[in-house]
Amino acid sequence: MIAALALCGGCAKKYPPLPEATYQLRYAQKYKIGPGDSVQIFVWRYPEVSTTVPVRPDGYISAPLLEDIPAAGKTPTELARDLEEALSVFLRDPLVTVIVQGFVGVYPEQIRVLGEATQPTALQYRDGMTLLDLLIAVGGLTEFADGNRAVLVRFEEGEKKQYTVRLRDLIEDADLTANVDMQPGDILLIPESWF
Repeated sequence: MIAALALCGGCAKKYPPLPEATYQLRYAQKYKIGPGDSVQIFVWRYPEVSTTVPVRPDGYISAPLLEDIPAAGKTPTELARDLEEALSVFLRDPLVTVIVQGFVGVYPEQIRVLGEATQPTALQYRDGMTLLDLLIAVGGLTEFADGNRAVLVRFEEGEKKQYTVRLRDLIEDADLTANVDMQPGDILLIPESWF
């Protein structure tokens, strides 16, 4: 039985490795508001309509004088211009500033960690994020994790690609060559060890 398990352990599918982390800000992009974010709306000269509201699960917000304004997928500046246009029906020359709080973001840009992480979760991608940063955010691996058989799923040019990542080498051996750059939408799958 043990021999069969040992042989089966060698049957795991191998994926190509990713290049080592560059530690550079490479994916700089403007933050897009997502459901679950909270937005502070400041209307200059009109404190009675300035407020903080949540972005509903459907991606819309409601505020004083405004009902069902789409917010998800927009930058804070884009939303501010939309609010100015909507408020101009009621107010003279509204000047709006939107400040995002909570930072959940849009789902396609979140990084998901599944399996034998201490705290499997979905996290908002941050510019320059590496695999090490991700592991710190999820509290590392459980004692049952087979870290060197972990797989990173990434969508590149509309195609799903899978890569092997070496989590155990990164954490236990401090092997920084195992650290890789993360990208928005990455999915990290951490399998359980059979031994």
